Amino acid sequence: MKRPIAAVSVAFLAGALLTSIATSASAAPPAEPGPANALSRAERALQSNMGVVRAASADRFAVYSSRVDADGAAHVRYTRTYRGLRVRGGDVVIHTGADGAYTGSSVGLSAPLTLDTTAKVPAGTARNTAKAKFSGKVAEVGAPELFVEASDGFGRLAWETVVSGLAPDGQTPSRLHVISDALTDQFIGSYDEIETVDGTGNSVYAGTVTVSTTQSGSTYQLMDPTHGNGSTCDMNNGTTTCAAFTDADNVWGNGSPSNDQSAAVDAHYGAALTFDYFKNTHGRNGIFGNGQGVASRVHYGNNYVNAFWDGAQMTYGDGSGNSNPLVSIDVAGHEMSHGVTENVVPGDLTYSGESGGLNEATSDIFGNMVEFSANNPSDPGDYDVGEEIDINGDGTPLRYMYNPSLDGASHSCWSTSTKNVDVHYSSGVANHFYFMLAEGSGATAYGTSPVCGSAPAVTGIGRAKAEKIWFRALDSYFTSNTSYVNTTNPGNTARAYTLTAATDLYGLCSTEYKAVQTAWTAVNVAGNDTSCAANDFTVSVAPSSAAVDPGNSATATVSTALIRGSAQTVALSASGLPSGATASFSPSSVTSNGGSSTMTISTAASTPSGMYTVTITGTGVEATRTTTFTLTVNGLPGCSGSNATDVAIADNSTVESSIIISGCAGNASATGTVEVHIVHTYIGDLVVNLVAPDGSTYLLHNRTGSSTDNIDQTYTVNLSGEAANGAWRLRVQDAASADTGYINSWTLNLGGGGVPGCSGTNGTDVSIPDNTTVESAITIAGCTGTASATSTVEVHIVHTYKGDLVVNLVAPDGSTYLLHNRTGSSTDNIDQTYTVNLSSETRNGTWKLRVQDAASADTGYINSWTLTL
Repeated sequence: MKRPIAAVSVAFLAGALLTSIATSASAAPPAEPGPANALSRAERALQSNMGVVRAASADRFAVYSSRVDADGAAHVRYTRTYRGLRVRGGDVVIHTGADGAYTGSSVGLSAPLTLDTTAKVPAGTARNTAKAKFSGKVAEVGAPELFVEASDGFGRLAWETVVSGLAPDGQTPSRLHVISDALTDQFIGSYDEIETVDGTGNSVYAGTVTVSTTQSGSTYQLMDPTHGNGSTCDMNNGTTTCAAFTDADNVWGNGSPSNDQSAAVDAHYGAALTFDYFKNTHGRNGIFGNGQGVASRVHYGNNYVNAFWDGAQMTYGDGSGNSNPLVSIDVAGHEMSHGVTENVVPGDLTYSGESGGLNEATSDIFGNMVEFSANNPSDPGDYDVGEEIDINGDGTPLRYMYNPSLDGASHSCWSTSTKNVDVHYSSGVANHFYFMLAEGSGATAYGTSPVCGSAPAVTGIGRAKAEKIWFRALDSYFTSNTSYVNTTNPGNTARAYTLTAATDLYGLCSTEYKAVQTAWTAVNVAGNDTSCAANDFTVSVAPSSAAVDPGNSATATVSTALIRGSAQTVALSASGLPSGATASFSPSSVTSNGGSSTMTISTAASTPSGMYTVTITGTGVEATRTTTFTLTVNGLPGCSGSNATDVAIADNSTVESSIIISGCAGNASATGTVEVHIVHTYIGDLVVNLVAPDGSTYLLHNRTGSSTDNIDQTYTVNLSGEAANGAWRLRVQDAASADTGYINSWTLNLGGGGVPGCSGTNGTDVSIPDNTTVESAITIAGCTGTASATSTVEVHIVHTYKGDLVVNLVAPDGSTYLLHNRTGSSTDNIDQTYTVNLSSETRNGTWKLRVQDAASADTGYINSWTLTL
């Protein structure tokens, strides 16, 4: 992939059991030298940790590359396919120790994939959608590729179509990748593959330098035999052909932009410097890791204020008036570092949102480190980006790493809006982190670097260590969708991976490790890091998941292991349990040096079906450690279900709540209903989808409602093409900043299935005046026999001071069942699911919710209620 150094508009990308592993050599570059059994060790580790890497039965993995450390530890990268389709965001890195034991993994997915792979939108439609998104002159529209888009950690079936041509300026080549939903044709996002930058030789910026050339007879050519035969050629201010530079005396240019050879010297010199930097500092043999040099094209276009990397070569314009060629050292290093990133990480760091910001920051970081390593007095290292090329026309650089916000657009501190800005501006968070890691905060030789908020000051560890940590994290740990903050998959973050890199290089809780922690905190990026207590431990659970029927229980063994120091007593607890579920530990406390306890999670008959992440916490005297357990609560027999477990919706995040349907034969109904209750200010921020068990999505709400608060609505959806049984999910995306909330509850009624649904919903508002009694009715028909002993009544009443209210369920025969009797005092609203023994009542008939307001001064209304028999 190709990435620009100057800011351009880039759209935001929305973004089980393993049965076999493919290790096709054709999938990627060959493995680097190392122990012959590194790949077999990684394969065994992958097969043994399928749950950890979120593997589904239809997943297949192929080796992309491997890296073996000097001590024998190995890092093997895999790409993932699902039912034969490429998965963007599905890449995995398996880490093994010198003894071959599994030591961890880097995983992009937040949950296993469960989707159907049959497109409902024809390829031709996707092609037209992509073409309409291209700005400029279209030369070619490629064949759409069906794939799984999982950049956001969750999978959806999509088309990717590449549209090639020229950007609106008529000179910049463009290869725009357009992603559209293969079920709805909804535009998901796009990114441009072309990355632009909004002897003796006499260069324009670097002074008199030595360049390596090739002699043929009496003529010299700008071809560098010492750096993989990298070459530099002349576009002559055109856009098509590039002529070789030749010279009779091997003295190139005169330092003036008016001399065509001068800019060529800078480009040739910059390519060699970048090659040497990665080889000498990081042990990488050239940009591609295979010793091959890169081609550089200078004098591209006319008055072309840009430079770009296109995956194989560098291209430089001459700037405004053809007098400021964009060939400075850091620009060359920046663009060619994009080549390193895209060759190290399968699929590249996805060029949008926070992963795109990390992509750009990586090039800013290494571009500046190339500049420092050059030690050129005419262009000394400075942590400014593009300061020599004067692209702004006022002598200012493109970006300031010591305080990114000085450019007026970049983020110096992470916020929930960081993922929504252009990648050249979201890069500021990582640039700021890196500067403080290397040089420290406050006044420095390169500028004053402020911390964010009340974060403590940072003491730098120097460039030599900082650059090693960043490259190690990129090379061994980053996945294609690594971000700054990830609430659903917190391990897949730059903070977590750079801390692991610091541990590898300098030791856990070393000065360098602590500096990484402090520097990320200083840019407002928090994390659940390993503490640096003198006595520390880990907590694990096996198995890591279980499925139970409501009313039943599951067990697992929670164990500890000592990291360092002395043993301590660890108290065990669990959080994140669904309503009606409890967790107990026997014993309740263990020692931290290998102690174990049996955890029992018990569910009630009323526990809502769904998949829940339970956090197990071990609290010691000096440290607190956690691990997670996935609990699946199966659905009761029938074609409906509810989930009233609150799920927080953070800014700019995607969350899910699930309902498991079982015992419902055949397909769902053409008039299925989804009753949704979301508490959230400004519902215009929200996108709400129902996700079927096969992964098909049904759009319920798409950023409508503007500043209105809360969603309390029942949607009717044609689900007749979906098998009823399985895990259904309500997926809610907060697509903007400043407002948050939570999923309060939702109810799914599939009807159909060949078996009439024994549930119903009434979403018609019924006013509740002071000191009155009102009713709302649901008629059940087509059910047989009596109701269940664990029937549920989900009630949503909007009313101030709910201590005024008495709420009863009235059966068809007039029997009453008390649900709420003037409790809750001054609390507002009733949003609750009640479990009632209705086994003596015939299902069919008219059921009523009767609500009495028994006091003065407060009023409200019945919003909706759902009865499941």
